[in-house]
Amino acid sequence: MRIEFLGSGGATTTPRPGCRCRICVEARERGVPYSRSGPAIFVHGLDLLIDTPEEIKDQLNRAGIEHIAAGIYSHWHPDHTMGRRVWEALNLDFRNWPPSGNTTDVYLPQQVAADFEQWLGLAEHFAFMSQQGYTRVQTIPDGASITLAGVTLTPFRLAADYVYAFLLEEAGYRVLIAPDELVGWQPQEFVRGVDLAILPMGVVELDPVTGARKIAADHAVLTFEATFAQTLEMVRAIGAGRTILTHIEEQDGYSHDDLQEIARALMGDGLQIEFAYDTMNVDVG
Repeated sequence: MRIEFLGSGGATTTPRPGCRCRICVEARERGVPYSRSGPAIFVHGLDLLIDTPEEIKDQLNRAGIEHIAAGIYSHWHPDHTMGRRVWEALNLDFRNWPPSGNTTDVYLPQQVAADFEQWLGLAEHFAFMSQQGYTRVQTIPDGASITLAGVTLTPFRLAADYVYAFLLEEAGYRVLIAPDELVGWQPQEFVRGVDLAILPMGVVELDPVTGARKIAADHAVLTFEATFAQTLEMVRAIGAGRTILTHIEEQDGYSHDDLQEIARALMGDGLQIEFAYDTMNVDVG
């Protein structure tokens, strides 16, 4: 199983349009790994696409991915869903008549399916794409699993119960992918000791190297987003063989080089983590 980070950014990508901070200027000049596009992960082998940010078409072209067997969504937020027209781009046959395009299975965990009915016209749009033959939408009830190319995939709710993480299991190997929204989560026993854990970085309240405050102590975001420090506590609780943090927000103000420095500092404290970057590939098994 190979995991590819198509996009390692978050709700604010790097560079942010119009921003002249050093992080964004460097990202424009140097590109990947200093630039970060929206959050998306591709699992090679089962050819599964997790989430579709606005940049997904460019991400797929950059990665050279030509076949997607299935897609799945972690939650309804715009940074994870607004590239949904990719299913049309992949499957609409513009050239032939009668057309001979493909249909892709798109899986929605139970609450995600319910939220698609309420937010952003998602259900209506997917109904249209299904009617046109581009997608076949299937709901996964809570507690159920699906099997793709011999890999068992189990979605499960986090503490913010509109968002799901995924446990992938194959031939004794286990991978945890939590694309976003860890606030309030206490890792369950069944995810502890996974071979690979992929988690969102979280909001940086205090710089992990200098201790300097990055955002105001009374900032509203601290009431609904997990902090980087809280994420590290979850990392310790999970005890994965390898841990990679993604969903890295531009507003935290860290370049690719800054994050490597943070990783080295944490290693000195006995905590080994890595930071994802666009195009990063990781093999499991």
